[in-house]
Parts: sequence; C-alpha cells; structure tokens
Amino acid sequence: MTIGVFDVDAARARFSALRFGFAFFDAPGGTQVPDEVGDAIARALRDASGNLGAPYATGRAVEAILEGAKKDAARFLGCSAAEIAFGMNMTTLNFALTRAAGRDFSAGDEIVTTALDHDGGVAPWVELAADKGMTVHVVAATDDLLVDYDDLERKLTSGKTRVVAFALAANATGSVADAKRICGLAREAGALSWIDAVHYAAHEPIDVEDLGCDVLLCSPYKFCGPHLGIAYLRAEVAERWRPYKARPSSSSPLGRRFETGTLPYELLEGFRATIAYLDSLGGMAPLREHERSLGERFLAGLPDNVTLYGPPGMDDRVPTFLVNVAGVEAEHVARWLGERGIGVWYADNWYCVGLEDRLPPSSLRIGLIHYNTAAEVDRLLEELASIG
Repeated sequence: MTIGVFDVDAARARFSALRFGFAFFDAPGGTQVPDEVGDAIARALRDASGNLGAPYATGRAVEAILEGAKKDAARFLGCSAAEIAFGMNMTTLNFALTRAAGRDFSAGDEIVTTALDHDGGVAPWVELAADKGMTVHVVAATDDLLVDYDDLERKLTSGKTRVVAFALAANATGSVADAKRICGLAREAGALSWIDAVHYAAHEPIDVEDLGCDVLLCSPYKFCGPHLGIAYLRAEVAERWRPYKARPSSSSPLGRRFETGTLPYELLEGFRATIAYLDSLGGMAPLREHERSLGERFLAGLPDNVTLYGPPGMDDRVPTFLVNVAGVEAEHVARWLGERGIGVWYADNWYCVGLEDRLPPSSLRIGLIHYNTAAEVDRLLEELASIG
C-alpha cells in the first residue's frame, strides 16, 4: 500500500517485530523499533564504550555521537544544537528543568496547566508549587475534550502567572492544542510557554520557532526510537537559569548545563539512527498524511457498539482514540483482542489526572502510527464489531 511517497510495506520490512502478523495499536505507550536502530545501539556499545574527554578513540567516538545527536534533535525540532538537552526520559528531565526555572519563583506565583495534560507535565509544577507556596491552576476541557481557551484566558494573571504548561497532543484522547495561540497568550501575560510534545512529536512535524514556545519536551520511544528525554530550551530564557548539577561538569554549550551525569551514548546513537530512518521515509510530512488517512478510515468504520471520547473527527486530534465497547469491560476487550493478534491497552486515567471525572472508570486506547496499514485497521474494526 502506498500513500504519496510513503511505502508502508517497505517501511514495515525494516522491523523484525512486524513480521509475525501481530497488529500493534499501542503506539501511545511506545512504538516498535526498526532493526537499524537496535543495530546502531549495539554498534555503539561495541565500538564506542567510553566517556567524554578520553584522549583516545572511544572518547572521540562518544564526542561525535553526542554532537551528531544534538544536531539531529535540533533539526527535528527546528532550533539550534546548543538549545538541546538530553535526559533519561521526559518526566525526569522535566523535573530537573522545572527546578532550575523555579529558583526565581516565589510564594504567590502561579502556574497554569490544562486538564488534558499527562501528569509528567503537571506533577513537576505541583511539587514545585508545594515547595514554594505557589498555586497551580488547571484549565478546563470542553465537551469534546479540547482546551477551553476562554477558561485559559480567565486563569492567566499578568505579573503572577509564571508558566503556562500544556500538552500539544493529549496522551489519553489524542486531542490537539492550538500551541501558537497558547504560547501567544502566555507571552502577553509575561509567562513562559512550556510544551509537552511527547505524544505530538510522533505524528506531526515540529518547528519550535514557529510555535513560539520557550521549552518543549519529547521522547524518541514514541517515534520508533530508544527511551530518552529531549528538551528544547530557548537560549535567551535558559541562559538565565542556574542548573542543578555537579560543579565540574561542562556548562557549554547551553544545553549541556542541564545534562546531569554521564549520558547514555549508545541510546543517543540509536536516536541518530531513528532520525535517519524517518528521513529515509521522507520526514514527518508523508507519515502524517498516511496516519491521518488511517485515522479517517477508523472513524468512518467505527461500529455502533463503540463509544468514542474526545474530538469526533481528525481535525483536532492525532490518530489516538479513546473508546469503550458497549456492555463489555475494557480489560476484557483488550485481552480478547490480544488473543486474536491485536494489541491495544486498557487503563483508567491514562496519567491524565485532570480528566479523571470526565473519563469512564476504564477505557481502551487505540493508537495508530505510520507502520500501521489499512488492512490492520479493517481487521480491528471487524473484531470490535463482533464483541458483545
């Protein structure tokens, strides 16, 4: 099957995990990985097991890996390599960065988040607020589970709001936020705009300069790469922060100031292979078109016994769908599908604490990614229709 310049069968042939007929619809929890990424990680462990500063081959090898990974991440996000910081994962990196930014915050200051956010983007601010005597305001969601922009404007206080933190795409429902609008509102209030793009980066191209954000975080394991955290830090903002780190560690270029301890160079080499893989497919744009066509196919064929939560169409979402089958527990459906070679997850709040009172006690999350096919979508729809 070919859509535009993207050949999904050719892409799938690069994944050993996809050769056995199992249909993975669990991309929001982490994607499968092409063999070349695993090969790159193994190669780095064999040939570049060292650390920065060693005056011999392995030291030079890891320096090259780090430099290349910074450049690749910068190109992926649309910034300079100096504005990139790596960490263990998004949540750990976010805790470190919020602490650095929060050194200058005071009691009475305010943080704004949204009800659609993954708690990895909220808990760091909640804990900082507890330490500092600050307040965290949560912006409501609309009936279609989108950001309520009127409520956002009500919760912004010029001179008191220090950060507006939000998910560019909701991990639970796939709902997409209007990032440029939110960043603009934050700027007008004198606040930082702080984006969780972990879910969004797997599905859409990103240009941080175009978005106008101050901080953006994502994770390669959502787009066929290894487990890492990546942060973009706007230079003129981050250069004012004092990081928490060991004192002799390098603080230049800028992003290095926020990287604590030894980085996982083998995973950075795997990340480089991930970017090369995406580039070989034509970048994110053709993958986006393929995924959206699958999402439209899924929505058009949704059986009457399935309830969809969140935006009804593809205009305000990425291809992630929160659903339930009438009269059947989500866990039972997930296990039943798994026995039939279809992988979906079930859970309660999906780490979206702000929507706990808006979501059912348990639900199914179906997440498409570019290696999924129309035939897999049709197979899933047939199985859902037959349950109950």
